[in-house]
Amino acid sequence: MSQQPAPPPPYRPYRQLRAATPHSRAVSCVRFSPCGRLLATASLDGTVALLSPTSLAVIAVLRGHTDGISDLSWATESFYLCSASDDRTLRVWAAAADPGADRCVRTLKGHTNFVFSANFNPQTSSQIASGGFDCTVRIWDVKSGRCTRAINAHSEPVTSVHFIRDGSIIVSGSHDGSCKIWDAKTGACLKTVIDDKKTGVSFSMFSPNGKFILVATLDHSLKLCNFANGKFLKVYGGHVNEQYCIQSAFSVTNGKYIVSGSEDNCVYIWDLQGRNILQKLEGHTDTVISVSCHPSENKIASGGLDNDRTVRLWVQDEVAKQKL
Repeated sequence: MSQQPAPPPPYRPYRQLRAATPHSRAVSCVRFSPCGRLLATASLDGTVALLSPTSLAVIAVLRGHTDGISDLSWATESFYLCSASDDRTLRVWAAAADPGADRCVRTLKGHTNFVFSANFNPQTSSQIASGGFDCTVRIWDVKSGRCTRAINAHSEPVTSVHFIRDGSIIVSGSHDGSCKIWDAKTGACLKTVIDDKKTGVSFSMFSPNGKFILVATLDHSLKLCNFANGKFLKVYGGHVNEQYCIQSAFSVTNGKYIVSGSEDNCVYIWDLQGRNILQKLEGHTDTVISVSCHPSENKIASGGLDNDRTVRLWVQDEVAKQKL
């Protein structure tokens, strides 16, 4: 007899464990390191903070950008962190360094407008993809600091770039309403997944298994797409998103969920398969622009815009009770 697949674990609600204010302006991005031992946050104040993922205590503040930061990406080994800034540069930082040492190991210059998105190739810390308001997707060699490929990818600002897990292709999204797949080696456009002139694509990323793309559009919609055939499998709604490029995430440590911020100041959690809202996390006092799911623990981080400026940590109830 064939065994039935195990039913998903029952949903355990998340609740806020703690909040911190490591920045003087809006928190634009939150990212747990792949090893789970650090939480990186970025801000419109031009700084990156490295926080404890349990206490939210500030371990280090990384300074060097001369304008706000929109995105962060960790290299797979968690040694390096990349930041994308309105100062038209990307910076690569050493996460572990002697106190007082300059942690910036590379400044990548070439974009002619704001750099809005950055992503390390999961297979090598020597390659980064970026997207910007100059409508290009750029591929960088970290060791030399050179831009190895500049792709005229879209007709409006590029809102997101993300490598598939084997590093072979990149997905990009844009305010022009399209979402495209690029060959990471040649820069060739392999496929246009969406081309909706009416609604801007505010965020796009590959699923952890590399089979799907999660696409956010500025009509209060998140869609899960099978990029092999271009079909939309699931649509998630109920949140508010018509203005900002809100970063979403997959949660896979306890069941399979989609997590996103929202312009109603909440964090939304959907059941990936059922598409239903499982929970709405309240506490922020401005738009939640970014969320991140811990790689091994049932833990979510979120960041709020200027009228909030907090980083908040959410845990499932059983874990929360142990921490008190």
